Amino acid sequence: MPEHVVMAYLLQYGKKARMDIKQWQETLEGYFQQHQEHYLNLLKAQVDINSYTYYPEGIDRLAEVTAEQFAPLGFTSEMIRSECPGCGHHLVMTRKGTTKHSIALISHLDTVYTEEEEARNNFSWRVDGDRIYGPGTIDIKGGTVMIYMILSALQDYAPEVYDAIEWKVMLNSSEEDDATHFGQVCLSRFDEHTIAGLVFELGHFNQEEFQLVIARKGRGVYNVHAHGRRAHAGTQHPKGANAILQLADVIQKIEAITDYSRDLTFNVGHVEGGTVANSVPSKASLLLELRSFDREAFRDGVAQLEALDGYSSVTSADGEFSCRVEVEKVRETGPWPINDGTDHLFSIWERVGGEMGLKAIRQERGGLSDGNLICHKVPVLDGLGPAGANAHCSEHSEDGSKEQEYLDVPSLTPKAALNTVAIMELCKEVLDKE
Repeated sequence: MPEHVVMAYLLQYGKKARMDIKQWQETLEGYFQQHQEHYLNLLKAQVDINSYTYYPEGIDRLAEVTAEQFAPLGFTSEMIRSECPGCGHHLVMTRKGTTKHSIALISHLDTVYTEEEEARNNFSWRVDGDRIYGPGTIDIKGGTVMIYMILSALQDYAPEVYDAIEWKVMLNSSEEDDATHFGQVCLSRFDEHTIAGLVFELGHFNQEEFQLVIARKGRGVYNVHAHGRRAHAGTQHPKGANAILQLADVIQKIEAITDYSRDLTFNVGHVEGGTVANSVPSKASLLLELRSFDREAFRDGVAQLEALDGYSSVTSADGEFSCRVEVEKVRETGPWPINDGTDHLFSIWERVGGEMGLKAIRQERGGLSDGNLICHKVPVLDGLGPAGANAHCSEHSEDGSKEQEYLDVPSLTPKAALNTVAIMELCKEVLDKE
């Protein structure tokens, strides 16, 4: 066994010695720096593949490349068809352990950029000082490479931990679509021995502090339709039942459900209706979303919205026809609220970070991640990926008002060291109970 592995083993498992986190930090940071060129080559191979959500050929090609990258770490791969129309396959990579315990490491394959958009904005792999620009560098291919870094370090420096745990690297093919099928894929592979679901979306990190996501808002998307009666606006105006007028009333009722004291918000984002000015409109519709951190508030908001189905407040002037409102659910992803399981995971990262001289900051994000899909089954922690900025942006302007997505390269090594030691501590906590 290599000398550095013996040292690591004694530090972690020796009867008289306790793992010195500062020493782990120095050792692992040296290891990651030594192999940084390799990690960046892995990342470039991923970034060079267009993996727009609705480009299944690119998604599947990226899945194959990623599976090849993880194979030397002992992982077998499985491609699972997504239920999202026009999307590629999910990728699940597994390395069996010697115990019943498992950890899920979660990322996604897809990005928001089409090939046309990338070409139009000259958006591709570009190194500029400490930054690497390119599609998916931070959302979330950099997170996938972070997973690889952690696992390779565990294999080399903590083989007892690496071999004991069953590792599940799970990559969603359609995360940017907010499709929920990936959640079913994950949950069907979790059991009571799944220790955690760790999500590698980008996370703020500098020499003094780091942020981890401990809660996310849920999101519901709905169409609301108003059905009226069409009539000639000049000769038969009294016979018309104006669907736009009905929808305008409903919009006010929907917006009034917003309750900031419960972090419950409604937003009507798109409205359309009617055809021409000389016809009383018979159709109008809107698209809205609701969000909340709190499950009860979210359910209450959904109930109040769906209670508007069948509502009517507009009738034709002749009294013969009343408008009708129809509420149609498009999709729903529940909240990931603050909970004890996540709090415990955060406390481990907080303690490890503290011994490394870093302050841990709890962050509640308004946007979704795959953590929303699994948080009711396993403890979840998010924001474990490297730092960077401008996710979902492909444009660059000379005046600096627009800038492309980029990865902050100096964040890779210290964030990987933090994550590796925290995961080792999490595993040790569980394995010591065996």
